[in-house]
Amino acid sequence: MDSSQQLPDEFIQLCQSVTAKRPKAVIDHILQYGFITTEELKQRYGYNHPPRAARDVREHGIPLETFRVTGTDQRKIAAYKFGDISKARFSRLSGRTGFSKLLKDELINKYGCKCFIYLEEVDKRELQIDHRVPFEVDGEPDLEPENFMLLCGSANRAKSWSCEHCENWKSIKDKSICLSCYWAYPENYTHIAMRQVRRIDLIWQGDDIENYERLKQQAARLNKEMPQFIKEIIDQQIRLNNDS
Repeated sequence: MDSSQQLPDEFIQLCQSVTAKRPKAVIDHILQYGFITTEELKQRYGYNHPPRAARDVREHGIPLETFRVTGTDQRKIAAYKFGDISKARFSRLSGRTGFSKLLKDELINKYGCKCFIYLEEVDKRELQIDHRVPFEVDGEPDLEPENFMLLCGSANRAKSWSCEHCENWKSIKDKSICLSCYWAYPENYTHIAMRQVRRIDLIWQGDDIENYERLKQQAARLNKEMPQFIKEIIDQQIRLNNDS
């Protein structure tokens, strides 16, 4: 039976307002079959990170409940169904592709057409709007550019995984912790998902690729991994600057 028959019209309208491909696939499947398994997300829809797909749905204000079912190999796997409908809420970006486009354009005009994490120029079509502070921690913010960031797909997936494994995401729910995190402000942070870690994400493209290949060859001759080799170069430069 189509599960949408037991759902309020207002909730159905909220579900139908979602147009982004990944959450829409999850929502439509649940509307038709009542639930969707991680196995179906991977095999039928090609989403190899089901929690990210579930998060996409929740970010649109649609509650999901996780439960266990038996997979085709007879092992227990996770599945998702609609949660407490009374907790459903409209995300002000849900289903409003025109407004999303305006917000993306405003972010690009203010910060440039680049990924906020990798700081590299990216085709506009590849950039995704993301909350600086996760929806799960602080809900829907005011629709001001400073509350959002542009991420390429790779950076968005990395941020999602890190945030979903952070204690602030899972239980603490303190906005101030997020505001001092790398994933919200990579240019000015004191921790990464509550861990004392610092990182730099470097990408070589275009003419810079030749320099990368030279570094790679030098590291190989010294039998060193690239991250270690690059750190040593930076350490040497810091010492030279301190001595000068």
